[in-house]
Amino acid sequence: MSQVLLPTASVARIRAVLVELGRPHRGTAIVALAVLAGGAAVSLLAAPLLGNIVDRVAESSAGGTSIGAARRGADAVLPPVIALAVVAVVQGLLAALGVGMTARFCETLLAGLRERFVDRALHLPQARVEAAGAGDLTSRVTDDVSVVGDAVREAVPELARAVLLVALTLVGLAVLDWRFLLAALLAVPIQVWTARSFVGRSTPLYTAQRVAGGAQQQLLLDTAAGLPTVRAFRLHDTHAAGIAERAAEVARLVVAVVRMHTRLFARLNLAEFVGLAAVLVTGYWLVTTGGTTVGTASAAALYFVNLFTPINIVLFQLDAAQTALAGLRRIVGVADLDREPGPESPTTPADARVRVRAVTHHYVDGHPVLSDVDLDVAPGERVALVGASGAGKTTLAGIVAGVHSPVAGSVEIGGARLDDLGPEGRRGAVALVTQESHVFAGTLAEDLRLARPDAGEDALLDALDRVGAGTWARALPDGLDTVVGDGGHRLPVVAAQQLALARVVLADPRVLVLDEATAEAGSAGARALEDSAEATLAGRTGLVVAHRLTQAAAADRIVVLDAGRVVEQGPHDELVVAGGRYARLWAAWSGARASPGAPTADPADPHRT
Repeated sequence: MSQVLLPTASVARIRAVLVELGRPHRGTAIVALAVLAGGAAVSLLAAPLLGNIVDRVAESSAGGTSIGAARRGADAVLPPVIALAVVAVVQGLLAALGVGMTARFCETLLAGLRERFVDRALHLPQARVEAAGAGDLTSRVTDDVSVVGDAVREAVPELARAVLLVALTLVGLAVLDWRFLLAALLAVPIQVWTARSFVGRSTPLYTAQRVAGGAQQQLLLDTAAGLPTVRAFRLHDTHAAGIAERAAEVARLVVAVVRMHTRLFARLNLAEFVGLAAVLVTGYWLVTTGGTTVGTASAAALYFVNLFTPINIVLFQLDAAQTALAGLRRIVGVADLDREPGPESPTTPADARVRVRAVTHHYVDGHPVLSDVDLDVAPGERVALVGASGAGKTTLAGIVAGVHSPVAGSVEIGGARLDDLGPEGRRGAVALVTQESHVFAGTLAEDLRLARPDAGEDALLDALDRVGAGTWARALPDGLDTVVGDGGHRLPVVAAQQLALARVVLADPRVLVLDEATAEAGSAGARALEDSAEATLAGRTGLVVAHRLTQAAAADRIVVLDAGRVVEQGPHDELVVAGGRYARLWAAWSGARASPGAPTADPADPHRT
């Protein structure tokens, strides 16, 4: 199946989403902007005060060099010096308050965007996630969210403050003398040219860099996850070449970014030289012609020099903002997806009967994985799916569980089509447990309550006891309050899978699909997990993808798949006597188990399909 990346949003759509998220908090944004503007305005008083000091010193020098004149000069500059200290304190307080309020506003927007992203990601159809690849989604929720978060905490507040400083400084130059403003504006064409060139180049370059990084991460994940297959088919060189190609593309983009930054700095230095030279020449001319004082000319030069920092901040943070924009486009692209629609009038299953009718499915056109599969499972019946690798067992299990939508055919639970149940109805009707269980970060109780948020402690312990996990759960350092998952108490494979089964007990679905749910336990834990699975299946309709044929032998009925079709079905004893495909699989399994040092896995079915 070819990779189809998840969408990226347009700039216009990003603007619309941010406006929507920020509308309830616009009061905070207005106050933050006002505080930042006040801080910037206060900071502009520093240059005129310094110019005033220059003029007072010049007047004092003109009055003579006596001790009295020096004392009068010192007394004369004291008021503006005190005023400078007050300006520094007030400006610092207002800047800190404004930056903090801006960051708070932006963090609120980011939190809302994260919530929407997670909501949409959790409701994405599994087929859509698989088409994009796990690397595309994980890079968005890790790298992109991290970049946008850094921009929210640093770039946006600093950018807002710097833009205000630039605007108000230009106003200050005009107040001193409009000719100073004209001189300073000579640098603007170079700066505009620099900014437009940078923005036009950086946006697609940063987007390409993030997409290339996601594609590289996906290939690395695929290679690591499929390492046994890579080795079995001797695909080392093919995968190594693919990884090298992706790495070369990432490196090429990094070099392009460095070159772009080098051109940016060179043009900024040119703009600063042109503008400062123009202001100094203008100041010299005005002083010599009596149009202004030395102090005023000094203030104008200080104003322009002080522009260096905010202008550089604008462009540097614009750099960060462009990087964040590339990540934001990928985040909003997922967050803006429509949730999977539910039916207008959801139906409720009448019972736990499963009916599969003429189901056909493929991942690549022309290569069917399932072909016209029919299957009936009575309420409370346990059916085992058996077949060689590639037979279509996992695909059929995923379709019954609602993870995949078949290309053709239908699946019903209790007389209701899966499509008519809607997402919520499907969660209550059928559950899927695979060999890839996940322990969520948090307390053991919180992990269990993901399945039933209102469950009390007694209910949690009962669920753990039912799957044989009560003993080790009570033995944890803090019992149900023990932190598990990342950064917490590490659970072994068997315990993690029992935790997943305990969540099923709490959710209490009518139909349970087990897709090799005991495959990762190994020989030591296989018996314990099989007992846990048996306890979880009790009282439910069960569809089991059998990793070990002993699981199939214990089922009420066995369905044998071959090349996506049902070729045999019936109880274990009847199929063994019939001497067909299942009998051959059973003979190979029994012989392998009887051999010293033989593996416990089914030799005819070493991998999921």
